[in-house]
Amino acid sequence: METEPLKFKTVILSDVHLGTLDCKIAEVNHLLKYTHCEKLILNGDIIDGWRLKQGGHWPKTHTRFIRLILKKLEKKDTEIVYLRGNHDDVLAKFLPIAFENLVIVEDHIHRGVRGNYFVLHGDVFDTITKNFVFLAYAGDWGYRALMRLNRLYNVWRSWRGKEYYSLSKAIKARVKRAVNHVSNFEEHIAQLAKSRGCIGVMCGHIHTPADRMMGDIHYLNSGDWVESLTAIVEHFDGRYEILEFSEFRKQFPLEAEPAEPEDAAAPATPAPTPVALSVSSEMH
Repeated sequence: METEPLKFKTVILSDVHLGTLDCKIAEVNHLLKYTHCEKLILNGDIIDGWRLKQGGHWPKTHTRFIRLILKKLEKKDTEIVYLRGNHDDVLAKFLPIAFENLVIVEDHIHRGVRGNYFVLHGDVFDTITKNFVFLAYAGDWGYRALMRLNRLYNVWRSWRGKEYYSLSKAIKARVKRAVNHVSNFEEHIAQLAKSRGCIGVMCGHIHTPADRMMGDIHYLNSGDWVESLTAIVEHFDGRYEILEFSEFRKQFPLEAEPAEPEDAAAPATPAPTPVALSVSSEMH
């Protein structure tokens, strides 16, 4: 018998980075399959246009993510809000766009059960991203090198019989604290939410999940699907929670899914031909 999905009023995902080797696609697809919501917010950097511009990596599992989203839109009557991030910033040229239950926007006011929340990706308040493009590109190169080292390190740990450990997450956390101190990222986000008359704010961008009060503003960060594997969920009573995949999989074990009929005989899907992207910068 098919397992009933968990039901939420709203689910918020960000920083999936489709088109990269480091995207935890099996995990995020599993979460989409076993959750149902009235509203799904995709808060930026869902597709990594930067990496696709350089060739990228696009297996069928990444196409499956798109299918799962479209299925929710078509068959589950889910409202979907897609916000542009800095890695999919080509969308900024065309915003806003609306197609029935799908809207693609720069930012969004989420009318929650307990009050309004301001939703944005967050890169506009990243000092490095906004003002020091050359540093952001250097940081991007360093981050990719760190992720490659992380993969090698965990191959070694697996050979030693040890569990997975995110070396990159541990190192990056120290760097992020320094960058956040300089840019006052979270403080700016909270101040903006207050200026919009909202009781809280939801963002992504820095790949660090969070759920805390900043003065009288409820600050939520959805994390990412590269390292933290987290999402924000709104329950029907208006409560918000950081949903961790490590806990989710205890109720819904992750198993390899059989290939779909049309996938079985099809050749490997090449990375999509990218469109020209505007120059921007990255802050994981």
